[in-house]
Amino acid sequence: MDFELTETEQAFREEVRNFLEEHLPPKDQRGPGFLGSWLEKVRERGWVGFSWPAEFGGSDGGLIEQAILKEEMALAKAPPLGSSFMGLAWVGPGIMRYGTQEQKQRFIPDILDSKVIWCTGYSEPNHGSDLAAIQCKAVKTGDHYLVNGQKIWTSGAPWAQWIILLVRTQFDVEVKHQGITCLLVPMDSPGIEVRPIENMAGDRHFAEIFFTDVKVPIENRLGEEGDGWQVTVSALANERSSIGEVTQMFETLDRLKTLVKQTTRQGKPASEDPLVRRRLAVFETRIAAMKYNGLRYLTRQIKGEPLSSETSVNKLLRASLEIELADFAIELSGPAGLELRGSDHAVDGGSWAKSSLNWPNVVIGGGTPNIQRNIISERILGQPKD
Repeated sequence: MDFELTETEQAFREEVRNFLEEHLPPKDQRGPGFLGSWLEKVRERGWVGFSWPAEFGGSDGGLIEQAILKEEMALAKAPPLGSSFMGLAWVGPGIMRYGTQEQKQRFIPDILDSKVIWCTGYSEPNHGSDLAAIQCKAVKTGDHYLVNGQKIWTSGAPWAQWIILLVRTQFDVEVKHQGITCLLVPMDSPGIEVRPIENMAGDRHFAEIFFTDVKVPIENRLGEEGDGWQVTVSALANERSSIGEVTQMFETLDRLKTLVKQTTRQGKPASEDPLVRRRLAVFETRIAAMKYNGLRYLTRQIKGEPLSSETSVNKLLRASLEIELADFAIELSGPAGLELRGSDHAVDGGSWAKSSLNWPNVVIGGGTPNIQRNIISERILGQPKD
């Protein structure tokens, strides 16, 4: 990959930086109406759904410009480009590829205009990471499906308006990937019960969802009946290039370095401790590996090559790194590092303790480490299936 930007690409970077300088105030100066105003402005710029085709309301943005946009937004600690990560990451792309014309007209504009938040109904209590083994059932009855079953670890479910839901419409199949169907379901449908799951840090980002005789119109099916696995795999391929994530990881490392400089160990600055310096070097090396792996992934996209499963490498690295960084900060800080926000003794406002206790968000979301290792082993290294 050529790491030198063209004049056009550099001009786009300057455009993004100038926009951020003009429209992004410091966090302590963002009033109640800031987020709504921000979402309107980035939408006017065409940066929400930047890489989506213009025919669907996107900007036909190039891959390098998209990477630049994500990187600059992450560096500036800007709010998200759009209110629904899942809607932009895979629901929208899935509808663009497999949806009917009516579905495209109904759902795509609201995703781009930040008028709707989506959640994803995949994992189940007995089949968490084995997505093809789902048992949540949908039976076609007249002009609708009747859905019964349960989902768990559903990110954002407590506040989402819609869910992209995988259900089993056929049980007598030779291969478990068959007989799965994808439905688009309003979260206020009668028969849906959402029970938030509170983690150790007090956050309620995940939830379990119960479906009892939930009626879903057939026109809300995405793709053909029984093609849900292909719809899902195709949509999830859009999820991550990791450019923005890597920038955030470097920022977290910078915060950790600042904490090291402010901390003493055995009467000496922690920054003089060889073991501490070694840990920081290992962290930096691993994040750099994520960066170059993400650039390799981006290079393949630019060349028009099929998307690789190598993104699982970065997902696996990030899951361990975020926890290790937070745990090391707590180790450096001693008992005060365990204090959460609100305590007079909390280190960095309790952010490290919260990150450490929020490990399920990172580890479970997007596929557990065991699943990522299986993907790397089977699809990249060519090992036998687990």
